[in-house]
Amino acid sequence: MEVIPSIDLRGGKCVRLFQGDYQRETIFSEDPLAVARSWREQGATRLHVVDLDGAVSGEPANLPIIAAIASATDLRVQVGGGIRSLDTAETLLSAGVERVVLGTAAVQQPDLVRELCAVHGSPAVVVAVDARDGQVAIRGWTETSGVSAAELALRMAALGAQRLLYTDISRDGTLTGPNFAANEELVRTSGLAVQASGGVASLEHLPRLRETGVEGVIIGRALYTGDINLAEALDLVRPAGGN
Repeated sequence: MEVIPSIDLRGGKCVRLFQGDYQRETIFSEDPLAVARSWREQGATRLHVVDLDGAVSGEPANLPIIAAIASATDLRVQVGGGIRSLDTAETLLSAGVERVVLGTAAVQQPDLVRELCAVHGSPAVVVAVDARDGQVAIRGWTETSGVSAAELALRMAALGAQRLLYTDISRDGTLTGPNFAANEELVRTSGLAVQASGGVASLEHLPRLRETGVEGVIIGRALYTGDINLAEALDLVRPAGGN
Protein backbone atom coordinates (compact mmCIF):
# COMPACT_ATOMS: atom_id res chain seq x y z
CA MET A 1 0.00 0.00 0.00
CA GLU A 2 1.30 3.43 -0.97
CA VAL A 3 1.31 6.35 1.47
CA ILE A 4 0.71 9.65 -0.34
CA PRO A 5 1.01 13.05 1.38
CA SER A 6 -1.45 15.72 0.31
CA ILE A 7 -1.19 19.43 -0.36
CA ASP A 8 -4.39 21.44 -0.66
CA LEU A 9 -3.91 24.79 -2.37
CA ARG A 10 -6.05 27.86 -1.82
CA GLY A 11 -4.92 31.36 -2.68
CA GLY A 12 -1.42 30.03 -3.28
CA LYS A 13 -1.15 28.69 0.26
CA CYS A 14 -1.10 25.20 1.73
CA VAL A 15 -4.33 24.78 3.68
CA ARG A 16 -6.70 22.18 5.08
CA LEU A 17 -10.46 22.37 5.30
CA PHE A 18 -12.74 20.72 7.86
CA GLN A 19 -15.24 18.39 6.12
CA GLY A 20 -14.70 20.32 2.88
CA ASP A 21 -16.07 23.54 4.41
CA TYR A 22 -14.37 26.56 2.82
CA GLN A 23 -15.32 28.63 5.85
CA ARG A 24 -13.37 26.32 8.15
CA GLU A 25 -9.88 26.65 6.77
CA THR A 26 -6.52 26.29 8.48
CA ILE A 27 -3.43 27.70 6.75
CA PHE A 28 -0.43 25.45 7.37
CA SER A 29 2.16 27.03 5.08
CA GLU A 30 2.54 29.93 2.68
CA ASP A 31 5.20 27.98 0.74
CA PRO A 32 3.68 24.82 -0.79
CA LEU A 33 6.88 24.05 -2.70
CA ALA A 34 8.82 23.90 0.57
CA VAL A 35 6.16 21.54 1.95
CA ALA A 36 6.48 19.29 -1.11
CA ARG A 37 10.25 19.21 -0.75
CA SER A 38 9.88 18.31 2.92
CA TRP A 39 7.64 15.34 2.09
CA ARG A 40 10.18 14.22 -0.52
CA GLU A 41 13.04 14.48 1.98
CA GLN A 42 11.07 12.26 4.36
CA GLY A 43 10.77 9.56 1.71
CA ALA A 44 7.58 10.26 -0.23
CA THR A 45 7.63 9.32 -3.91
CA ARG A 46 4.14 10.52 -4.84
CA LEU A 47 2.21 13.68 -3.97
CA HIS A 48 -1.51 14.42 -4.12
CA VAL A 49 -2.37 18.06 -4.86
CA VAL A 50 -5.83 19.62 -4.72
CA ASP A 51 -6.51 23.01 -6.28
CA LEU A 52 -9.37 24.10 -4.01
CA ASP A 53 -9.90 27.35 -5.88
CA GLY A 54 -10.11 25.44 -9.13
CA ALA A 55 -12.56 22.92 -7.70
CA VAL A 56 -15.07 25.71 -7.14
CA SER A 57 -14.34 27.93 -10.15
CA GLY A 58 -14.09 25.12 -12.69
CA GLU A 59 -10.58 25.83 -13.88
CA PRO A 60 -7.18 25.52 -12.19
CA ALA A 61 -6.18 28.63 -10.23
CA ASN A 62 -2.83 27.49 -8.81
CA LEU A 63 -1.14 26.16 -11.96
CA PRO A 64 2.19 28.02 -11.47
CA ILE A 65 2.65 26.45 -8.04
CA ILE A 66 1.67 23.01 -9.30
CA ALA A 67 4.09 23.29 -12.22
CA ALA A 68 6.85 24.42 -9.85
CA ILE A 69 6.30 21.42 -7.59
CA ALA A 70 6.35 19.03 -10.57
CA SER A 71 9.52 20.54 -12.04
CA ALA A 72 11.48 21.22 -8.85
CA THR A 73 11.00 17.80 -7.26
CA ASP A 74 11.08 14.24 -8.56
CA LEU A 75 7.76 13.49 -6.89
CA ARG A 76 5.15 11.79 -9.04
CA VAL A 77 2.31 14.28 -8.80
CA GLN A 78 -1.41 13.72 -9.17
CA VAL A 79 -3.64 16.78 -9.28
CA GLY A 80 -7.35 17.40 -8.85
CA GLY A 81 -9.54 20.48 -8.74
CA GLY A 82 -11.12 22.24 -11.70
CA ILE A 83 -10.12 19.76 -14.40
CA ARG A 84 -13.19 19.87 -16.62
CA SER A 85 -11.78 19.93 -20.15
CA LEU A 86 -9.27 18.02 -22.25
CA ASP A 87 -7.19 21.19 -22.68
CA THR A 88 -6.92 21.71 -18.93
CA ALA A 89 -5.91 18.11 -18.35
CA GLU A 90 -3.30 18.28 -21.08
CA THR A 91 -1.91 21.55 -19.70
CA LEU A 92 -1.32 19.82 -16.37
CA LEU A 93 0.16 16.70 -17.96
CA SER A 94 2.46 18.89 -20.07
CA ALA A 95 3.58 20.67 -16.88
CA GLY A 96 4.91 17.39 -15.50
CA VAL A 97 1.87 16.10 -13.63
CA GLU A 98 1.63 12.30 -13.86
CA ARG A 99 -2.08 11.84 -13.12
CA VAL A 100 -5.12 14.08 -13.36
CA VAL A 101 -7.96 13.58 -10.90
CA LEU A 102 -11.49 14.14 -12.21
CA GLY A 103 -14.41 14.63 -9.84
CA THR A 104 -17.13 16.95 -11.09
CA ALA A 105 -16.26 16.18 -14.71
CA ALA A 106 -16.61 12.45 -14.11
CA VAL A 107 -20.23 13.01 -13.09
CA GLN A 108 -21.21 15.73 -15.55
CA GLN A 109 -18.89 15.03 -18.50
CA PRO A 110 -18.20 11.29 -18.50
CA ASP A 111 -17.03 11.43 -22.11
CA LEU A 112 -14.02 13.40 -20.86
CA VAL A 113 -12.97 10.40 -18.80
CA ARG A 114 -13.34 8.15 -21.81
CA GLU A 115 -11.34 10.54 -24.01
CA LEU A 116 -8.52 11.01 -21.52
CA CYS A 117 -8.20 7.27 -20.99
CA ALA A 118 -8.10 6.73 -24.75
CA VAL A 119 -5.64 9.53 -25.55
CA HIS A 120 -3.31 9.48 -22.56
CA GLY A 121 -3.91 6.00 -21.15
CA SER A 122 -5.93 4.91 -18.15
CA PRO A 123 -2.94 5.17 -15.76
CA ALA A 124 -2.97 8.97 -16.26
CA VAL A 125 -6.54 9.25 -14.96
CA VAL A 126 -7.92 9.05 -11.43
CA VAL A 127 -11.65 9.39 -10.78
CA ALA A 128 -12.50 11.11 -7.51
CA VAL A 129 -15.43 9.54 -5.71
CA ASP A 130 -16.18 12.17 -3.08
CA ALA A 131 -19.14 10.99 -1.04
CA ARG A 132 -21.33 12.42 1.68
CA ASP A 133 -23.77 9.86 3.14
CA GLY A 134 -23.04 7.61 0.16
CA GLN A 135 -23.90 10.28 -2.44
CA VAL A 136 -21.25 11.82 -4.67
CA ALA A 137 -20.61 15.55 -4.17
CA ILE A 138 -19.33 17.85 -6.91
CA ARG A 139 -18.06 21.42 -7.49
CA GLY A 140 -15.65 21.44 -4.59
CA TRP A 141 -18.08 19.36 -2.52
CA THR A 142 -20.58 22.23 -2.54
CA GLU A 143 -23.30 20.33 -4.44
CA THR A 144 -24.75 16.81 -4.26
CA SER A 145 -24.98 14.97 -7.58
CA GLY A 146 -27.64 12.39 -6.75
CA VAL A 147 -25.31 9.63 -7.92
CA SER A 148 -24.14 6.97 -5.47
CA ALA A 149 -20.46 6.19 -4.98
CA ALA A 150 -20.93 2.61 -6.18
CA GLU A 151 -22.87 3.71 -9.27
CA LEU A 152 -20.21 6.23 -10.27
CA ALA A 153 -17.45 3.67 -9.83
CA LEU A 154 -19.14 1.19 -12.15
CA ARG A 155 -19.84 3.89 -14.75
CA MET A 156 -16.20 4.93 -14.75
CA ALA A 157 -14.93 1.36 -15.06
CA ALA A 158 -17.04 1.01 -18.18
CA LEU A 159 -15.35 4.10 -19.64
CA GLY A 160 -11.85 2.73 -19.12
CA ALA A 161 -10.91 4.13 -15.74
CA GLN A 162 -8.65 1.93 -13.63
CA ARG A 163 -8.19 3.98 -10.47
CA LEU A 164 -10.52 5.66 -7.98
CA LEU A 165 -9.87 8.09 -5.16
CA TYR A 166 -12.50 7.62 -2.46
CA THR A 167 -13.09 10.35 0.11
CA ASP A 168 -15.69 10.24 2.85
CA ILE A 169 -16.35 13.97 3.14
CA SER A 170 -17.78 13.69 6.65
CA ARG A 171 -14.37 12.50 7.84
CA ASP A 172 -12.09 14.67 5.74
CA GLY A 173 -9.90 16.92 7.85
CA THR A 174 -11.48 15.66 11.07
CA LEU A 175 -8.83 13.15 12.28
CA THR A 176 -11.72 10.89 13.33
CA GLY A 177 -10.60 7.82 11.38
CA PRO A 178 -11.25 6.54 7.85
CA ASN A 179 -14.43 4.87 6.70
CA PHE A 180 -12.94 1.38 6.50
CA ALA A 181 -16.18 -0.34 5.52
CA ALA A 182 -16.88 2.03 2.63
CA ASN A 183 -13.38 1.64 1.25
CA GLU A 184 -13.54 -2.13 1.45
CA GLU A 185 -16.95 -2.16 -0.23
CA LEU A 186 -15.73 0.05 -3.08
CA VAL A 187 -12.68 -2.14 -3.65
CA ARG A 188 -14.90 -5.23 -3.76
CA THR A 189 -17.71 -3.89 -5.94
CA SER A 190 -15.69 -1.83 -8.42
CA GLY A 191 -12.77 -4.17 -9.05
CA LEU A 192 -10.62 -1.05 -9.52
CA ALA A 193 -7.56 0.26 -7.72
CA VAL A 194 -8.73 2.51 -4.88
CA GLN A 195 -6.93 5.25 -2.99
CA ALA A 196 -8.42 6.04 0.42
CA SER A 197 -8.71 9.57 1.75
CA GLY A 198 -10.32 11.26 4.71
CA GLY A 199 -9.98 10.93 8.47
CA VAL A 200 -6.60 9.18 8.69
CA ALA A 201 -5.31 10.22 12.09
CA SER A 202 -2.78 7.69 13.38
CA LEU A 203 -0.33 5.02 12.29
CA GLU A 204 -2.76 2.41 13.63
CA HIS A 205 -5.16 3.26 10.82
CA LEU A 206 -2.71 2.19 8.11
CA PRO A 207 -2.67 -1.60 8.66
CA ARG A 208 -6.47 -1.58 8.86
CA LEU A 209 -6.70 0.30 5.58
CA ARG A 210 -4.30 -2.14 3.95
CA GLU A 211 -6.64 -4.96 4.99
CA THR A 212 -9.47 -3.31 3.03
CA GLY A 213 -7.51 -3.85 -0.19
CA VAL A 214 -6.89 -0.20 -1.08
CA GLU A 215 -3.74 0.43 -3.12
CA GLY A 216 -2.93 3.72 -1.45
CA VAL A 217 -3.84 6.14 1.32
CA ILE A 218 -3.73 9.92 1.10
CA ILE A 219 -2.81 11.73 4.31
CA GLY A 220 -3.25 15.44 4.85
CA ARG A 221 -4.07 17.12 8.15
CA ALA A 222 -2.48 14.43 10.33
CA LEU A 223 0.91 15.15 8.75
CA TYR A 224 0.60 18.88 9.39
CA THR A 225 -0.53 18.47 12.99
CA GLY A 226 2.16 15.90 13.75
CA ASP A 227 -0.31 13.14 14.58
CA ILE A 228 1.45 11.07 11.90
CA ASN A 229 5.15 11.19 11.03
CA LEU A 230 5.50 10.60 7.30
CA ALA A 231 8.78 8.69 7.50
CA GLU A 232 7.29 6.33 10.10
CA ALA A 233 4.17 5.83 7.99
CA LEU A 234 6.25 4.96 4.94
CA ASP A 235 8.32 2.50 6.99
CA LEU A 236 5.18 0.87 8.35
CA VAL A 237 3.76 0.01 4.92
CA ARG A 238 7.05 -0.79 3.21
CA PRO A 239 7.21 -4.48 2.22
CA ALA A 240 9.55 -6.66 4.23
CA GLY A 241 13.01 -6.44 2.74
CA GLY A 242 12.08 -3.26 0.81
CA ASN A 243 14.38 -0.28 0.53
